[in-house]
This record gives sequence, C-alpha cells and structure tokens, in this order.
Amino acid sequence: MSHENLELNKIEPANEFMTKPIRGLQTKLIILTIIFVMIAEVLAFVPSVANTRLRWLNGVLDTAAAASVVVDGQEYMPLPEKIQTEALMATGTKRIVLRKDGASRIVASVDMPPEISNHYNLSETGPVQAIVDAFDTLIFGGDRVIRVTDQVADNRDMQIELVLNDTQLRNSMLIYSRNVLFISLVIAAITAGLLFFSLNRLMIQPIRRLTQSMQQFSEQPEDATRIIKPDNGDDELWLAEQHLSAMQTQLHSTLRQQRRLADLGLAVSKINHDMRNILTSAQLISDRLALVDDPMVKRFAPKLLNSIDRAVSYSSHVMSYGQAQEPKPKRRLVQLHVIADELGDALAGDIQDDDIEYVNEVPANLEIEADHEQIFRVIHNLSRNAVQALKADDEAAVVKRVCVGAVSEDHAVRIFVDDTGPGMPAKAKEHLFKPFRGSARAGGTGLGLAIAKELIEAHGGTITLTDKSSTGTRFEIVIPMQA
Repeated sequence: MSHENLELNKIEPANEFMTKPIRGLQTKLIILTIIFVMIAEVLAFVPSVANTRLRWLNGVLDTAAAASVVVDGQEYMPLPEKIQTEALMATGTKRIVLRKDGASRIVASVDMPPEISNHYNLSETGPVQAIVDAFDTLIFGGDRVIRVTDQVADNRDMQIELVLNDTQLRNSMLIYSRNVLFISLVIAAITAGLLFFSLNRLMIQPIRRLTQSMQQFSEQPEDATRIIKPDNGDDELWLAEQHLSAMQTQLHSTLRQQRRLADLGLAVSKINHDMRNILTSAQLISDRLALVDDPMVKRFAPKLLNSIDRAVSYSSHVMSYGQAQEPKPKRRLVQLHVIADELGDALAGDIQDDDIEYVNEVPANLEIEADHEQIFRVIHNLSRNAVQALKADDEAAVVKRVCVGAVSEDHAVRIFVDDTGPGMPAKAKEHLFKPFRGSARAGGTGLGLAIAKELIEAHGGTITLTDKSSTGTRFEIVIPMQA
C-alpha cells in the first residue's frame, strides 16, 4: 500500500466562485423594492391621472354652467361682447353652448378654429375610456381644440358644451404627474430604507455569516474553531445554522478519523514486509516444534500456531480494509451448504480445543447467487467473531455453539449466523459495522464486520444484528436474487 493512496483529498475552496464578481443582496433588495414600489405607484397613477383630468374638465364645466344660468330662462338675445369675453376668460374656453329641450343657445363665443380634434361626452365616459382619454391628452395633447359636453347638475334635459384648447388641461396633468413621481420616489426610498435595515438584520447578516462560515471551514476543515456556533433563534435561518454546525462537526470528525486511518495504513504498510518475514520464521519454528515428541510441546504447539494465525489474520484484515475498493462480486449459482462445510473446516483449528460446537444447518440443496469467495469471507468473519466471543466466556457449564443456517424466500436467500455467547455489548451495538469502533472485544479492530457489510452491500443485500430472546448473538444476511 503506497503513501499516495492514503493521502486524503483536501477540500479546496471554489476559487472560481471567489473570483466571480458578487452583487450584494442589499443592493438587489433595494433595487427590487424601488422597482416594485414604482410599479405599485404606476398602477395607482393610471386611474388617478384620469380622475385628475375629469376633475379639471368638470371644474371648467361647472364654472361655465354657473355663467349660463344667468341667461337660462331669458328670451333669446345675444349677450354683450364684454359679458361674453368675461365668461370665456373665466372658463378658458372659446365657446359656451347651452342645450335645453333640443334647442341650443350660444352663451359666449369667439372666432372658432377650422377643426375640432376630439369630442368628449363626460356623462357617457366609463372608467376605461377615461384612462384612454387621459393618456391621449398627456401624449398627443397640448395644442388641440376639443369639445366637451356634460349635463348640468342633475338635470338630464340641460347640457353644457364647451370648446376649448387642451393646453392648460395638459399642463395641469403634467404637474400632477410630476408631483406623483416625486412622491413615489420618496415613498420608494423610505420603503427601501426600512426594508433594508430590517431585512439586513433579519436575513442578510445571518446569510452572510453562513456563507463566511462555509468558506472558512472549506479552507481548513480540520480546524474545529471554524465550526459555526449557532446564535439563539427560532426561524429557518437559525435552523440552517444548526444543520450547518452539525454537518461541519460530523465532517470534521470524519476527516480526523480518515486521517488516523491513513496514518495507520501508512504505518502498517511500512511494517508489513518485516512482519511477514517474522511470522514466516515463527511458522517454520512452530512447525518443527510440532514434530518434537514431547507431550508438553505437542500440547502448546497448536496454540502457538493459532496465535500466529491470528496475528496474520489481524494484519491481513487491516491491509484488506486499507484497499481503495473491494472487487466487484462475480455472482454465480453456488451451493451454500458446501460453503458452510468449508467454513467448518476453516474453524476446526480454533474450536477443537475449546469444546465449541459448529453446526451447519443450511439445507443441502439450497443455492444462492453470490461470489463464492466473498460470501465465504463474510460468513467466516461473523463465525470467527462468534468463536472468539465463546472463547472469552470462562463459564464451564455454558454450551458453546456456532450455527450457520439459511432459508429461501421470495427472490432472496436469508442466512443466519448464531452463537450462544454472552451477546453483543451495548457500546459495540452503537458503533456496529464501523471500523476500529465496532469491536465487541478488547483489542479488536471491528474490521471484520465493516468488510462484511461492504461485501454484502456490493451484492445488493443487507446485514443486520437481530435481537434474541435468549443470550447470544444473531446476524442475518439477505442476498436478493438477480433479476
């Protein structure tokens, strides 16, 4: 195992994001606020400018109607020129006509222009038409002569008609529009300021704090001081800080654990060669000792061989887990009963001197779609753990048994590995299938269960620890059939 394979990839900050120009949320918020306020003001301005135009025309009509009442009911006779001029100047019109009972009477008039551009009957003008007429005056008015007609007060039989130039009307509407624009800008500025100061405190600053924490943590995730410390709160941003803090804490712990694993793998890779030479020499010596015709030597030689085998297995497990990836399983139909028999042979050296019974309860004709070597490794790891737990149990009256069984289900095979040992400690259950943390015995690595889980998941299956009503431990493995 090379040192390069054990190096961890550091979390590099996204420099391409850092160099990209950032537009502050405050600026966007202010611009959007002003835009939305102006849109609201425009929506309010459209009917209001139409009402302004109607009020101005109604005011002129009311003045003309008041002047016309003087001549109403009198015999028809032309008014003196001075009175006509005063009436026209008071209303700003070119002609005032009073219509009653189908008859028309010119109250006052000057020389008429050759053409009248538009005729407006205010009594028949609806809201939509009033808006259209108002924008027509704003855009195209200013030098046009228009005719305006409306009924006098509530008298439907009497109408007043004016002919006038729309210059003053348009100027009045432009002044109103300017005032509305100024007021709208002031309202938008005040609203934007209030929103800015409130949202900046409630949202922008917490979001900026989250962003800075993520950036600083990504630069050096192994530094625990860069984990965000959530403020007090009860909103979504506070919840986001809580989740970010939990994620950073978990990632920090994972990186530390991976660093330790990398250092451990590097150390094992350095001593592996020498360890193999030492163990090979020890095996040769122990083999020669087994040939010595001495009862004491024959008694202890097998135990020495088992100890050496355990040392080799320990080193092999560490080296195997340090590999980047297990090979993809080559699934074929295999006899699970035969694999269980092979397992019994492999465990014979461990159980023969400790009164441990191995039972193969797998049906003789049960077939499973699995990788022969990998499924053997899984069951062997679980069985060796069971044997070691039974060896550690010093109670002589206890029945020591390891049992491997299986049943066929719909599109799956369920495998059981049972023992009659003292059971799994609570601490080991909390860290089950975690390397270097899920061992049930002192000095264990927990790699056997971690490797077993990895191999079973590669088959698309599951491995679980099930609760038993009696003492002991039971693992269940489910291997689905291929489609």
